[in-house]
Amino acid sequence: MFPFTAETTNVTAKRLPQAFLWSLLAGCATVGVGPPADPTTDTGHPTAEQPQATDVPPTSPEAPLANSAGEPEPVDRPTAYDGPRAPREFRAAWVATVANINWPSEPGLPPDVQRQEAISLLDLLQGLNFNAVILQVRPQADALYPSDLEPWSYYLTGEQGQGPVPAYDPLAFWIEEAHDRGLELHAWLNPYRAHHPAGGPLSESSLVRTRPELVVHLSTEDYWWMDPALEETQEHSRAVVLDIVRRYDVDGIHFDDYFYPYPSYNGGRDFPDHQSWAAYQAKGGSLSRDDWRRNAVDTFIRDLYQAIKEKKPWVKFGLSPFGIWRPGFPASIEGFDQYAELFADARLWLNEGWIDYWTPQLYWPINQIPQSYPVLLGWWAEQNSRGRHLWPGINIGRIQGSQGADEAVNQIMVTRGMVSDGPGNVHWSIGPLIENQTLADGLAAGPYRGQALVPASPWLDSEGPAPPKVSTVREGREIVVTWEHPLPQEVFLWVTYVRREEGWSYRILPRFSRNITLDPSALDDRWESLAWGGPVDLRPDAQPRTLEIAVSAVDRSGNESRKAVVTVPSG
Repeated sequence: MFPFTAETTNVTAKRLPQAFLWSLLAGCATVGVGPPADPTTDTGHPTAEQPQATDVPPTSPEAPLANSAGEPEPVDRPTAYDGPRAPREFRAAWVATVANINWPSEPGLPPDVQRQEAISLLDLLQGLNFNAVILQVRPQADALYPSDLEPWSYYLTGEQGQGPVPAYDPLAFWIEEAHDRGLELHAWLNPYRAHHPAGGPLSESSLVRTRPELVVHLSTEDYWWMDPALEETQEHSRAVVLDIVRRYDVDGIHFDDYFYPYPSYNGGRDFPDHQSWAAYQAKGGSLSRDDWRRNAVDTFIRDLYQAIKEKKPWVKFGLSPFGIWRPGFPASIEGFDQYAELFADARLWLNEGWIDYWTPQLYWPINQIPQSYPVLLGWWAEQNSRGRHLWPGINIGRIQGSQGADEAVNQIMVTRGMVSDGPGNVHWSIGPLIENQTLADGLAAGPYRGQALVPASPWLDSEGPAPPKVSTVREGREIVVTWEHPLPQEVFLWVTYVRREEGWSYRILPRFSRNITLDPSALDDRWESLAWGGPVDLRPDAQPRTLEIAVSAVDRSGNESRKAVVTVPSG
């Protein structure tokens, strides 16, 4: 359980006993109140061919303790009677900034317009019950945030190196607005691309000018690429990532499929790393050139994962490689060979657990046999020996109209069936959710009808937060539910539960929420029913015609606390 704060890095401090924490609150009586593609030459990802203060029943024969107002305290129920929990599923969309694919809509917009566009995108995701956004913040060795390491992005202001006027911090804005809507924000970086053809003219602040020893020129359409084998490249890109982790309250760091460039970016010719290769050989290096390149990327991924955890252990590291590791794995699969062409041994990174979530770009339909979605997903699941999250990327814009909506829904359901423990999908990209109303409606009425929590990451943290303190006050037909927490900085979300005669319902609320008003006889459509195969009542001694209301806290690693439960008459 890690605190919800941008600057906290020490997670080893001892936690105070819960009773003592609540004693601090004594006397305060509660009253009713996501690659993504480079356009221009690559308009999409490469194909397979190319790349409340009421009576609380006790849990024992003894009477419950009373708070300072003389009211019974909410009591944590035994696990056997804890009732159902909110469902878990990662639902994210990529927001690409390269070539202004998704945001901002064009370079040089006034900051107020940029912010309004961002809010519209976040509102869309919240309304569709997504729970994460993956924002591209470093498309070409530049920054959509103030940085001492790299220049302001051309895609933001229309001039690389020039910040927004009036000044603001776009990344900080996105994080705050995402968190206020209950959305995780993952910062997406391209580790090696130094200049994109749609990135405007090379400026004096470009890495191509300031660190020319790190980059090489590709022959197709003016791409510049950092040499991944150089230690200085690895050090620089690692410093950029850790600067974001240190300064910003991000929930994750995310890379896509661009390691060594796709061959088409250099006209089919070999990557021009002749100088670094010759230097390696001169030092007595014994690896083949291909293995030397792969080893450089492997080392970077491994060391970066460890460095992120040293800074902030709760920040997830996710990778979204090309969806096929190698042709023939499994046997029916054909297409591009990222192992040989991008020098990306993606299977190794998953096998070694150098990531927290794995998002292979499975951008092909279910029935496209040479690159079948479920066949590839099943193969990747078999490689996941460390039990990391497997949240495949799907291309929701590849097929248009109702057929595309059906394919997207079917792929989500396939994922749920094949990755039953903490499933999820990342959607390329947010654009089709805006452009294809049939798709948006299909998701909202289908698999994303109800909210979901991001699956927990127990290898990062398995200790849940303390439960909140809950009280209720009836106001006519309505009940006002209020809660507080001894360590609110550790809470990212709240889950409210209601059990009526017809069963359980739930609703997930963002971090700033402290109360909710409900009419138990007519819950609105923001509440979703929960299936439950356990006892109808939370308690073995539950009285008839009672309403049980529960609230739990969820931390940054997705751990949900035990429920704090109050029981009120339903009439």
